Amino acid sequence: MKIAIAGGTGTVGRHVVRAARERGHEIVVLSRKHGVDVLGDVGIAGSIEDADAVIDVLNTTTLATKAARAFFSTATSNLLAAETQVGTAHHVLLSIVGIDEIDTSYYAGKLAQERLIRASDVPHTVARTAQFHEFAEQVAAQTSIGPVTLVPRTLSRPVAARDVAEHLVRVAESVPAVRAPDLVGPAETTLAEMIRRMYDHDGIRRRVLDVRFPGAYGKGLASGALRGGTEPQRVTGTTFDQWLGSADHRS
Repeated sequence: MKIAIAGGTGTVGRHVVRAARERGHEIVVLSRKHGVDVLGDVGIAGSIEDADAVIDVLNTTTLATKAARAFFSTATSNLLAAETQVGTAHHVLLSIVGIDEIDTSYYAGKLAQERLIRASDVPHTVARTAQFHEFAEQVAAQTSIGPVTLVPRTLSRPVAARDVAEHLVRVAESVPAVRAPDLVGPAETTLAEMIRRMYDHDGIRRRVLDVRFPGAYGKGLASGALRGGTEPQRVTGTTFDQWLGSADHRS
């Protein structure tokens, strides 16, 4: 197969590229570095014209509802228009488990993205997964002030980005299914506990404060919805401690 990957240089995207190549697929990375600007609608159709599938793992770091909706809606609309033009056989979208009732902040963008895809005529599969183990690194880097890290109260079943990538490639190899089984990790935990364990592993002395964030966003994080719900699930094998001991953790 030939697989085009939107966001192929990011946290998950680089693993998708690796996983697809290991499974013998030809890869096209949709990025500005390769002359494609998905957000600016430049060079998409020409790059995906003979691809058998497009995997979308594009991402933004904003927590602003308006900005998140604008980013994901624009990028998705541009991809879908190009796929309609060239007749793409399978669009695979990475999304997040349990976000249906958290239509705010970053998750509002992902929900807008899902709605656009469901309304399109492009054959597709939405692949929802739990938050990543890598999220602990990202949040700690953003919310640490001196000897303290402030962490939003979040309950989930985290997964390794490497496992997510392998799941997405398997979905791309299959026929469009509208919705893939949700992918969740082997254990429930809080984000604060993940960061504490990461600090212990890395020898970092810093206090971690588990803080309930205000508003609908904070309520959604703390609710446990991000563990996944009643939808069919696949459980990955990589635990957080195994990930900490792997090369994927930037210690």
